[in-house]
Amino acid sequence: MAGLSPAAAGVPVRAEQAWLVRCEPPIAGAPGGPLSGLSFAVKDNIDVAGYPTSAACPAFAYTATTHAAVVQRLLDAGATLVGKTNLDQFACGLNGTRSPHGAVPNALDAAYVSGGSSSGSAYVVATEQVDFALGTDTAGSGRVPAGLNNIVGVKPTKGLISARGVVPAAQSADCVSIFARTVDLAARVLQVAQGHDAEDPYGRQLTLASEPLPASFRFGVPDVLEFFGDAAAEAAFAEAVVRLQALGGTPVSIHYAPLAQAAALLYESALVAERYAAVRSFFDAHADQVVEPVRSILASGRGYSAADLCDAQTRLRALGQQVAPMWQGAEAIDVLLVPTAPTHYTIAAMQADPVVLNRNLGAYTNFVNLLDYAAIAVPSSLRADGLPFGITLIGPSGSDLQLAELGQRYHHATGLPQAAGSTPLPAPQPIAGLQAPATVRVAVVGAHLSGMPLNGQLTERGATLERATETAPDYQLYALPGTVPPKPGLLRVAPGQGARIAVEVWRMPAAHYGSFVALIPQPLGIGTLSLADGSSVQGFICEPLALAGARDISHFGGWRAYIASLKAGN
Repeated sequence: MAGLSPAAAGVPVRAEQAWLVRCEPPIAGAPGGPLSGLSFAVKDNIDVAGYPTSAACPAFAYTATTHAAVVQRLLDAGATLVGKTNLDQFACGLNGTRSPHGAVPNALDAAYVSGGSSSGSAYVVATEQVDFALGTDTAGSGRVPAGLNNIVGVKPTKGLISARGVVPAAQSADCVSIFARTVDLAARVLQVAQGHDAEDPYGRQLTLASEPLPASFRFGVPDVLEFFGDAAAEAAFAEAVVRLQALGGTPVSIHYAPLAQAAALLYESALVAERYAAVRSFFDAHADQVVEPVRSILASGRGYSAADLCDAQTRLRALGQQVAPMWQGAEAIDVLLVPTAPTHYTIAAMQADPVVLNRNLGAYTNFVNLLDYAAIAVPSSLRADGLPFGITLIGPSGSDLQLAELGQRYHHATGLPQAAGSTPLPAPQPIAGLQAPATVRVAVVGAHLSGMPLNGQLTERGATLERATETAPDYQLYALPGTVPPKPGLLRVAPGQGARIAVEVWRMPAAHYGSFVALIPQPLGIGTLSLADGSSVQGFICEPLALAGARDISHFGGWRAYIASLKAGN
């Protein structure tokens, strides 16, 4: 792997094909930390003290004198650094072929691209050479390689992880990303790596959402989907929508055009000038040392004026305002679902048409950092041709842990093995830093039962069905006259004088319980019900005076059986 060797610095290394240069010896982390016993690698645009940082451009290489801030945090947490990984030069590309050190192959089929620009980092995780790896993500570089190699890629909220000691690609949009074979490990690494760094110009003090998404959630699906003729990818995404529904999600069509327009600004407006600015002094003197098409992309940034950049930034802000309502209000989505990559290309095809096919891989990625969203890429399925297909869950700034929790549930629901091997996923683990919201258990007996007219008052508040059961044999059930929709009244009577009545016990977030109770009309109310197993729960009761003249339907055993009898004409 010529050009990455730190021999000039007197540091011994061993080159390994096109994806990894090992630190010899590995750099051991502090003993006893939360990541002790784990190994990692970092993309070669991230500084490691005593080793060159080349960004896959040998003429650009310099020997770092200190570790990047995120590397130091991981070492302090006990992880051992084993090496640096190949990338698309200057982190400019989504395919993994734009390096003088060679194309990084796909871990499952070497004829196909690995995805980039964090190609080497994804490959060494997928082939189990390390436990986790760091990449960077500006336009999708921490997600596309994850999707194409059947691993997890965390793209955190901008500024959550320090980028000090990272060669910028487009500094205002750059994020350090995390690759792992499980969401659990990626989330554990994120917990260690995050933290405000006042020496990072784009570092931020962030408070992450600490409650999981609702059990019944709404997920956005683009109204226009493009798979570039790849029927297998299209079918795999349709399968992903169904799987997310099975996890409690309701799909909502969202207008994708503004997001696509924001994505286009990254390379098709003056925003590309930031890529040129990142390496301007080197590029102006050594443009001939930069590979194509990276050279042309960087050079295009020279042609814009400061006024052009202001116009592009204003246009981006306007698009951000246009799409903001999808996260707000009663009809808002909780998460956006997109394909991580819409198709998969061979290395030969990519090298024959490097600009267009690379652009296609970013069809669902470029807007995320520009609009300040968080994202997690997780495996979804293995296609009939053996190639992996992945999905990305996207949320607002600060939703990182929520996305990890849902991403872990989704990943485990796939039944896939880990990465490129046959090892099954370990048991899912709680996501540290995420607290389940306080809940209230409430028993419903009539119009709020599953499938009944008022059940939506429960589900729209995030309530989930815990179990169907019966009351203790101490209740009578009445059909209340003149109620719309028809409702029953439940009355407690003397022990042994009543019947067991069918109920459903639902669990509702405590934050929404008050608004639910406020909807209950007289003569109904909430009291304490005794269940058949001896436990007690909050549930519907009725004022005794309202039952004068009401029909006793206790012998039906429950409201559902009574309604069925009416339909049968009994």
